[in-house]
Amino acid sequence: MSSVLGTPLPANWTATRLKHVTSLLNRGSAPNYVEEGPVRAVSQAANQAGGLNWSRARFHDFSGNPENLKGYLRPHDVLINSTGTGTLGRIGYFEKSPDALPCMADSHVTIARANPDELDARFSYYWLGSRPFQEYVYAALVVGATNQIELNRDRLGDAPVPLPPTEEQRRIAEYLDAETTRIDQLSASRRQQISALDERELAVIAEMLSGGATRDNGQPTGWPWLPYIPTDWIIGPVYAYYLTELGKMLNSDRASGDRQLPYLRNANVHWYEIDSSDMATMHFDPAETRRYSVKAGDLLVCEGGAGVAEAAVWDGRIDDCYFQKSLHRVRQDGPLPVEWLMFWLRFAKSCGVFEADGNIATIPHLTGEQLREYRIPIPNDAQARVAKTVRALTAMGDARAHLQQAQALLAERRQALITAAVTGQFDVSTASGRNVTDGVHP
Repeated sequence: MSSVLGTPLPANWTATRLKHVTSLLNRGSAPNYVEEGPVRAVSQAANQAGGLNWSRARFHDFSGNPENLKGYLRPHDVLINSTGTGTLGRIGYFEKSPDALPCMADSHVTIARANPDELDARFSYYWLGSRPFQEYVYAALVVGATNQIELNRDRLGDAPVPLPPTEEQRRIAEYLDAETTRIDQLSASRRQQISALDERELAVIAEMLSGGATRDNGQPTGWPWLPYIPTDWIIGPVYAYYLTELGKMLNSDRASGDRQLPYLRNANVHWYEIDSSDMATMHFDPAETRRYSVKAGDLLVCEGGAGVAEAAVWDGRIDDCYFQKSLHRVRQDGPLPVEWLMFWLRFAKSCGVFEADGNIATIPHLTGEQLREYRIPIPNDAQARVAKTVRALTAMGDARAHLQQAQALLAERRQALITAAVTGQFDVSTASGRNVTDGVHP
């Protein structure tokens, strides 16, 4: 009885090496990128597990017969991302160009072109994307270190491939095409539900910040993204209601000082939550305690980067905790709870406020001066409005968590189904019509 990667195969199956059942197993070539050109170049970014993302493909400047290009793509080519942690090993499938332009793979993508007399292309796509093979990629086929890793072509050629009879390969591929399509449709529906919750979250926050005011019953703010507030509200600067402070800059005594204490940085802060599972430490003098420590009820706001303006309230889970310069600490200094500012930041960012004010040509920043000078609506019942919003968002968060858990289970089921089918753990000819959410059973 044959086996692949420790999994026994059915009696009528054999196993071989990938190089023996492919007519091409090689990387593409480095394109000469242009804004518009005669050849589409498929990169690792364009090669996504859910299909080729043509919006991420670029163009290669080339004259001549494109079929002479190293990396020229033909229908049914399987594409393997071949460099870099996080993307290496991702499997895609080329069917046709989105238009009349010829296509090529760039030098970071390997083309596996199946010999159709021995290996069905779709079967090879599913095998290469299965859990056993993906685990084998990182265990045996990778060379290099950290983000410089790459797929070794010779080792890839020697990688094992289960080989059912070709007709059975086609049945397995057709079965998986149908079943994974059903799973993907379920997954897409869940994504739409999550997206609807995200939109509802912003609508609830907008209602809180605007007081439900309209042109007919409110006063204009001058902000196109929050145009009206109630007539009995005012607009005031952040500095009039909160105390803000930037954290400590990293310096040479970070590792050498004798008072090594945990501190928060922007990587720890996300919308509404703080992840303290990965805390760094550095030296803080006793005289710096008041300025750079955090206490329960402080709002922490990201100063820069992709997460600029993301904010969450610290719950005091760690005693004697501090914060780094990549964060603002905001403390209440008046009638407005810090959550009011947190929700204002959430809505303002969704409306592009910080993109307009930041230097988006490099890395966006929310400086201390900018944060203090921003003008925000000031209600006369902020505490009650915040409490109502927190209750609504908590319920939405619970629903979102259930949907995300269901998504994770669906992805796990999809992978288990593929693995079971391509290793012959059940006969697909007798599995038609099975509910994919019932599990994978022989």
